[in-house]
Amino acid sequence: MTIRVLLADDQALLRSAFRVLVDSEPDMEVVGEAADGAEAVRLAKEHGADVVLMDIRMPGTDGLAATRMISADPSLTHVRVVILTTFEVDDYVVQSLRAGASGFLGKGSEPEELLNAIRVAAGGEALLSPAATKGLIARFLAQGDGDEGRDPARSERLDALTGREREVLVQVAGGHSNDEIAERLEVSPLTVKTHVNRAMAKLGARDRAQLVVIAYESGLVRPRMD
Repeated sequence: MTIRVLLADDQALLRSAFRVLVDSEPDMEVVGEAADGAEAVRLAKEHGADVVLMDIRMPGTDGLAATRMISADPSLTHVRVVILTTFEVDDYVVQSLRAGASGFLGKGSEPEELLNAIRVAAGGEALLSPAATKGLIARFLAQGDGDEGRDPARSERLDALTGREREVLVQVAGGHSNDEIAERLEVSPLTVKTHVNRAMAKLGARDRAQLVVIAYESGLVRPRMD
């Protein structure tokens, strides 16, 4: 299956470079280019994109607003957004995950990292760098004192999870893969995948990235500042 990729960046030179890289892969193709967020949303619909590489800062409708629009559109539930940012340590990164992005990637990443990001996102996995899952996102979500910023509604929704689903959610929030979680909990990877899918359905999460955000915002997982 060919992964249909949409490029959204206000810099034409960067879009050209990304196009050459993506089109060189046998399992993916660029189906469109957008210079702003509004155009990205429109082209995602027109061309049936699977993954949008979205620059966070663009004139007019920026990447954050466009990600929210894609996430909220029932006709685009299959579309995965990977935010491209110059600085990983950026509050917009966390906002984009809350808005529905599947993850983020620094613009200084190696070509193979970018291609892997597209494949990971297309497969429904969360693309979160170790730095993000181990502390970056947690620090941003924890800004403020005490439980400020916690979402009581999401905390209540956790009641719908079984004990094992909660355990798996904690592991997902730690950035662990299904195989790693299976080894830690001494179950099969297929069992882990089932628990993850059930947790996503119960919590209304689009993908694993959203599960990470929910785990922190609900207070199930506490931030680590080390």
